[in-house]
Amino acid sequence: MTPMDQKSHKQLEIAFKRDERAKANFVSALRRHVFEDLAESLHQHYNQRTKEQIKKALPTPQTARAVHQFLRNDEYFKFYSALRVSSQDLLYQTVRAPIERAQESLYNISKKLARRPNLGSLILHPELPIPRSVTDIDIHLMPGSYHSEYCTDDLTMGAVYENRLKISTFGLFGPNLDDIGQSMARFIRERFPYMLPKKILDLGCTVGHNTGAWKDIYPEAEVYGIDVAAPCLRYGAARARLQKRSLHFEQMNATALKFPSQSFDVVFSSMFLHEIPHKQIPKILFETHRILKPGGLMLHMELPSTSQLSAFDSFYLDWDSHYNNEPFYQAFRTINLRKLVVQAGFNAENYIQDVVPSFSALGDALWRAQLKSNRPINSSKTGRLSSGIQWFFFGAQK
Repeated sequence: MTPMDQKSHKQLEIAFKRDERAKANFVSALRRHVFEDLAESLHQHYNQRTKEQIKKALPTPQTARAVHQFLRNDEYFKFYSALRVSSQDLLYQTVRAPIERAQESLYNISKKLARRPNLGSLILHPELPIPRSVTDIDIHLMPGSYHSEYCTDDLTMGAVYENRLKISTFGLFGPNLDDIGQSMARFIRERFPYMLPKKILDLGCTVGHNTGAWKDIYPEAEVYGIDVAAPCLRYGAARARLQKRSLHFEQMNATALKFPSQSFDVVFSSMFLHEIPHKQIPKILFETHRILKPGGLMLHMELPSTSQLSAFDSFYLDWDSHYNNEPFYQAFRTINLRKLVVQAGFNAENYIQDVVPSFSALGDALWRAQLKSNRPINSSKTGRLSSGIQWFFFGAQK
């Protein structure tokens, strides 16, 4: 099976005009150039500068923070950063106009699809307080963040999120934007073949792009996704129904889960915890432990700790914290993950962490072959948006 054979699902298509499509293709190519070619050139430039330091008998950076200070006023680094920020801004400029034109159409499609009660559910709680970590920050430089609403039953920010993700990841996330979910769910099926989960929960699911992957791999399971952002959940529910996936979405804060104790077999998240204030993360892990059944799995696809990467690779991941409105990102990467998991109630010997190759990039046969090989966490491909990406996760079995 080749990467092109991966199952592709219908999506809520937004009609781009010809010039808008051309702009989207340009921005996608620009993003690839920034994240692959320029990123590698930046690394080479850094290596050359450190060699010069060594020749002069001057100290070289030993930590991510020191690398940042070393490069902060470097002209090449400033050029790289300016182009990366500009490409991020262009994402939203590109998708905004066609999405605004489609607003009424999205609303009508959502309402029509909602009349399919046999295909999942959507429960919203308008009284739920939206955390300031969402409302006070345009995360990823995304105007309006995840939660903003511009009309009744609005889906706008869900559409913005999905369509900018299509462009910004230049194909790395697969045809359904669910490479993380596909890679992780398939990995768990291989690693724990005896597990037949009946209930699976995706924390901070946004539009459910990775939520649905779990339903693909475990079709008999009830699969749930929660988020605080109503527009993303409305969009996600419509998206899932269009794909004929039975998923259950509910507006909920992961620090206070409204599920009974010992009611889930798997609790999963993808690129979620690093967007949470440091003090809130233990609450999420404690709640996860509470709702897991004995033997259940907690899995968080995230970025590896600072201590697990080289100084330069760690600095590179921290770029988002400094320049992409990810204020909690850097602090998250300093956490002792094993200690955090144990404090949540899990046994230390049940702690797990690993890296999983991208299923979309490899296809089934090559992906399975790579599972048998050594995959070091300390790699320039771990968590990096570039060809050959591998996903890091941590968690525990209860």
